[in-house]
Amino acid sequence: MPTTAPQTTDELYQALQENDRRPYGRTRTVTAEELVDAAEQFDEPVPLIHALLELQEAYTYGSEPRKSPVVFARLLTLFDEQPGVFDERLRHMLFWRFKWVANALRALPEVPLAGMRQWLTEMRDRYEKAGLGLQPYYSQAYQLASHIGEDTTLAYELWAGRTRTRLSDCEACEICERALYHLTAGDDERALRAWEPVLAGKESCQEEPARSLSYALLPLLRTGRTDQARELHLVGYRGCRRNPSMSGEVGRHLEFCALTGNEARGLELLAENRGLFDEVDSPLDLCDFLTGVEVLLQRVELLGHGELPAAGYAGRTWTVAGLRAEVRTRADDLAARFDERNGTTAHTDRRKARLDRAPLLDALELTLRTRTLDDVTPATPVTAPAAPTAATVPDALPELILRARALEEQGHPDAPACWTRLRSLVAARDYTHPDDPAVGPLVQLRADLLADEAGRAGEKDEFADAAALHEEAAALYDDAGEPAHAALARAGALLATAEIATEGADAAEAKAAALTAAHASMVHLHEETPGLAPYQEARLLRLRATALALRLQTSGSEEHVAPVLAEVELLHTFATRHGVDTQISGALLLRASTYAISGDLPAAVTEIDALLDRLKAHGPAWHLPRTLGLRGRLQLGLQDAQSAHADLTEGLRRAADWPADTVDTARLHGDLAQACMHLGRPDEALRHLTRSAEQDLRRGSRTDAFCTYGNAAQLSLDLGRVEDCIALLDSVLAEPDVTAGEVDDRLVAQLRLTRARALHTGEDLKAATAEFVALAAESAGWEDDRGSHAMIAAETAVLLGESGEFGRAREAVGQALAAHAEVPRYEHLSNSLRELARLQAQKQGPDGLPDALAHLDDAGRIADEARAAGYEAHGRSLDTALAYEHGRVNAYAGAYEDALAALDKALALLGEPGPEDDRAGEWAECVRLAGAVEGIYLERPAPALTRLDAAVSRLTALGHTGETEPLTSLAARLRDEE
Repeated sequence: MPTTAPQTTDELYQALQENDRRPYGRTRTVTAEELVDAAEQFDEPVPLIHALLELQEAYTYGSEPRKSPVVFARLLTLFDEQPGVFDERLRHMLFWRFKWVANALRALPEVPLAGMRQWLTEMRDRYEKAGLGLQPYYSQAYQLASHIGEDTTLAYELWAGRTRTRLSDCEACEICERALYHLTAGDDERALRAWEPVLAGKESCQEEPARSLSYALLPLLRTGRTDQARELHLVGYRGCRRNPSMSGEVGRHLEFCALTGNEARGLELLAENRGLFDEVDSPLDLCDFLTGVEVLLQRVELLGHGELPAAGYAGRTWTVAGLRAEVRTRADDLAARFDERNGTTAHTDRRKARLDRAPLLDALELTLRTRTLDDVTPATPVTAPAAPTAATVPDALPELILRARALEEQGHPDAPACWTRLRSLVAARDYTHPDDPAVGPLVQLRADLLADEAGRAGEKDEFADAAALHEEAAALYDDAGEPAHAALARAGALLATAEIATEGADAAEAKAAALTAAHASMVHLHEETPGLAPYQEARLLRLRATALALRLQTSGSEEHVAPVLAEVELLHTFATRHGVDTQISGALLLRASTYAISGDLPAAVTEIDALLDRLKAHGPAWHLPRTLGLRGRLQLGLQDAQSAHADLTEGLRRAADWPADTVDTARLHGDLAQACMHLGRPDEALRHLTRSAEQDLRRGSRTDAFCTYGNAAQLSLDLGRVEDCIALLDSVLAEPDVTAGEVDDRLVAQLRLTRARALHTGEDLKAATAEFVALAAESAGWEDDRGSHAMIAAETAVLLGESGEFGRAREAVGQALAAHAEVPRYEHLSNSLRELARLQAQKQGPDGLPDALAHLDDAGRIADEARAAGYEAHGRSLDTALAYEHGRVNAYAGAYEDALAALDKALALLGEPGPEDDRAGEWAECVRLAGAVEGIYLERPAPALTRLDAAVSRLTALGHTGETEPLTSLAARLRDEE
């Protein structure tokens, strides 16, 4: 929005141009209204015409049909009064927009049917008087008949049988209307055949292909084309999301989700588009949108989830059931108003047909992030295990307490369910503790509950909380006269305290020292505590061994290996003597881990194999998934991805036998993804990455989950699954804690950066550029990460260059270079500067050459800096790439002698390729371009042919025959032209 009103017509046109770059919506519309006011101050009709045209466009695509005809009436009056000021382009735009007004009038039930017909008569008369073909008029007559629900056979033939004119709707829009005619007739196959050019991306416009894609989804499903429907849902939804003028399309995507078992995604998309409830001013579009919403909500409620939260009208909190009732009332009213105006029941009938549709598929995996309605809950950390089942939790209170302690003694995975139930009972106001000597006093039970809570906090790396809870439990155990339990709690507190992260350069050394002290204190505690039961003493020995194992993991010092193995041997001997199976398994697992950390992977595998044999024979069975997981990681370290995959898959299968929190399935899935990548199965890896992330999310490890989702998104982008990447990131970025700013801003920025790159790859340059510009502005404040800002600003400059905005690109380059001066990013900056130079020369020709060469000068200085710093590029040599780009840039600008000299320099820097040289392709391309410049543009075919023939001979002799084809093709062309 301009800060001050334009004072000259040049300023007005510049402001109109800037507004045209804005997305449709209130900001663009309000600015357009202000620019009309500004245009009226000039005593010239043409600026006002341009401003009115921009305002009508803003109203039309901002879903404000009531205002569009009013603006057009002013334009028509200006045309009638001063037709001579309308040049050919303005005249074309004026007559084109008769159709916009017809569309707007249909969308308003308060406009009488006679008024709509009168407008079509006006359109016909105007077209005839101007000598224009009437095909566009008959198109509007057909659309009115279809809207009303009349027999459209004759109207269709009168339109579709006529020759197109310059004022006909674009090919894509007409294709959609033809397809909808066949669809209404019940002929899915014929409709899809008509749609094929649009669905294949051969025809498009402002609203297409998004409009056609939304209508084609259900016919594709009905004809068995599920993969295509999935793909087009992702593409099409992105083309209409949050767009008030395409709210009907959004509604059809919600309906598609409801009919394919993707109700959870539907609710997610509804939340993303909640603004449409209040932003859509077109009654027709709103009725279409609300019907799609109702189809979704009806399905969710029928599945028994009517109390789930749903995003609806602003000002109150909605459930699915409550919102459905509200939507049904409003949509019924809108349909009835249209039917009353039209004298038919068409709109009510169409609503009923959509609401009566049965699901077309039980389940269609639409996105990489497959979620169910059970997952649609507010983003809150998981603080307790899943609700226990009746099979594991006794009803009687004394039995429940004793059962919990017995399971805890074994380390059994059903123990947390018992503690969860007890925690709920003890917290109740009417709780009465059993008067039973076997159960013990209430203070002991409270200590047990605190100890359980401390253990779960430690599992989530919340070490400060774990330490405090252990200390509190120890004090209560003392009060209860349970010194052995108190000792175990204090040992847990010692270990948790040592684990608390320290910062600074010597953090690892400080943590190792803390673990050494914790171990010493545990040994003293062990010696000073009488009356330890065998399982308690074994657990204390396990904590001692764990402290030393963590010290080894922290320090990596060889001298710390032997103490761990000695302590593990104590544990193993004691547990074996007393038959404590859980700790025998724990000792063997610690021993294997110690060998692995020390680098002796074969010994680690031998230990794990022995452990697996023992677990299968003696148990405990719940240790099998974790042990198989470790064996899988060891096999990955030994480069045996196939065995790793087998072990990890078996680990996941075994994990399904136990409660969800028993095994870290997120890690199993993550390790499986790594194995799949080694095996060349990236699509399978992608599935495991997303499952790993979802498991972390359910456990409350949200940062880990978002990092893994980011890795999955990058992998999907690397695989060319652009729409999957974007849909995944859109879903993650819509998480409540992300939108509320509660997630680390750098992590969110990385997710947005990957999304912006995916948008660019998907050729949505406008959206990609907007995101990059926003990220560049945000990263400018990252004083602790100037290198990242340099790279983001450099990429932003390239995208601005692709959009032809070279002034803004130069500003972004300036930011990138300033940040690079603080934290160098040689290769990234050089690549971006060269690409920007190429774009400027390619788009602007000779006029862009000075600025393009200035970018290359900057790239040259960076190459000099890199050379002085001893930096070696990961890809092409910066000097060679720079010389080649000088050749391309000068060639685009017509400076052919300079181009050829630069290419010869690049060839000299490259040197001729060898038999195993991976630079053969780069060398051949440089020769090809030099040959083209010399032979075609400088018209010196003889030396060009000599160059090309020599290169072909050289490459052929070296076995690089694949690189010779472009050279032989160019040589043949030069010979033909001689």
